[in-house]
Amino acid sequence: MMASAPFQARRDALETYFDRTAAKAWEQLTSDAPVSGIRATVRAGRDRMRATLLDWLGDDLRGMRLLDAGCGTGALSIAAAERGAEVVAIDIAGNLVDVARRRAGGLAIEWRVGDMLDPALGHFDAVVAMDSLIHYRAEDIAATAATLGARTRSLLFTIAPRTPALAAMHAIGKLFPRGDRSPAIEPVAPARLKRLLGGPVAREARVTSGFYISHALEWRP
Repeated sequence: MMASAPFQARRDALETYFDRTAAKAWEQLTSDAPVSGIRATVRAGRDRMRATLLDWLGDDLRGMRLLDAGCGTGALSIAAAERGAEVVAIDIAGNLVDVARRRAGGLAIEWRVGDMLDPALGHFDAVVAMDSLIHYRAEDIAATAATLGARTRSLLFTIAPRTPALAAMHAIGKLFPRGDRSPAIEPVAPARLKRLLGGPVAREARVTSGFYISHALEWRP
């Protein structure tokens, strides 16, 4: 994949945000520590979405090689490894990967800091990109999906669906302190994205929890 200029600029901004500006806040959000009401809805929504994607993968993942593309603090990677998967987990934010490694204890997960599109990562039975593509335009999501799809039988990923409710929440969110704001996302119409993918998706699901709205798709290239 040849990254577009907007894709590369957004990627660089996200690396700065997650690895420096908001590393501590993200570590707290993905823990059991008390958080604000706004962040509590996001935490609950992310927990439900993670559970949905894990259900799609199955309870017994022995023999599966899985890429957690944009692993963050590692919750999905850890859960998949506990189900028996051989997990490669990668994120551009080294500070978050450090947190994930600590939380994983002795689980045999291959933690990496870098680009999820790196061809050196190899091929996988499944690739999961939970909430790691929601910051990009539909065209860039489709291009990224095509690159990842060439290396797997099943790609599970989430987008921020373009809905009136999400637009209203973003407008309201600007009234709150900066510490309660998530990084900028790009709402995408699922129907348009599916047209860009050039084929049907196997499954879809949506999770709505207060300020968290996420739409999951499973694409089998």
